Amino acid sequence: MDRRPQRPRKRAAGWRASARARVALITALGAVVAPASAAPVWVAIPAGKVRPLIRVSEEPKADAQPVAPFRLAARPVTNGEFLAFARAHPRWQRGAVPALLAEGGYLARWAGPTTPGPRAPLDAPVVEISWFAARAYCEAHGGRLPTEAEWERAAMAGQTHPDGRDEPGYRARILGWYAERQPDPLPAVGQGPANYLGVFDLHALVWEWVDDFGATLVTADAREAGDGPSAAFCAGGALAATDPADYAAFMRAAFRSSLKGRHTVRNLGFRCAADALALASPRAHQGGTP
Repeated sequence: MDRRPQRPRKRAAGWRASARARVALITALGAVVAPASAAPVWVAIPAGKVRPLIRVSEEPKADAQPVAPFRLAARPVTNGEFLAFARAHPRWQRGAVPALLAEGGYLARWAGPTTPGPRAPLDAPVVEISWFAARAYCEAHGGRLPTEAEWERAAMAGQTHPDGRDEPGYRARILGWYAERQPDPLPAVGQGPANYLGVFDLHALVWEWVDDFGATLVTADAREAGDGPSAAFCAGGALAATDPADYAAFMRAAFRSSLKGRHTVRNLGFRCAADALALASPRAHQGGTP
């Protein structure tokens, strides 16, 4: 009589099902941690002028700041793209960045230094990134952070007009997003319509770093020292504003002026910019480096 233990048929079937489930889990985990392509889609932004927040002269048009042609990434940098960068540059992984370059909340919603996890989907914008890390990412891809004037130049476009101020509902849409509670996790980039220039998510999803983030409003220390324009504060700011109705612009300027380079904010991400190509280019094109 054969006394070898016989595996019940149900148990064998259960083991095979369990094995298939483990394979599926490993495959799913691999998809979660696999880095996405970091090659940006560049949008060519034509030259233009940006109206300053605070009027300096009696003629507002005289204060308009010219902006040279440049290129801007069509979408904010995602968790998947930053994951690929962090793996290639370990010094920018969570836990490795010096406190001088990023505060303790750096990539706090990631599950680990190289694992974004369920709260940071690969196609969602990366947030809790310091200015130093954002600059390093853009430089590694041959670009840079946009200046405030460049960002505002691209963001002034509406959905159907080159200047959103000529478009009904433009300001209401922006303020509506500012008033909304941020979802967790964040949704994927590029889900809404692009603006007139072909750029996504400038007034939705997350706030974004600019290279000269503290340039619009001066600090209290500068004001006390007599180095800054008093018109940038309180009632003086309202009186000297080029457009008192553009409350969203004041909110952006106030937020940027509150930042320091090491700050990591739960709804602050970034996108890269680059100088314009010497030759004319289509509105958007694919490229790893400018």
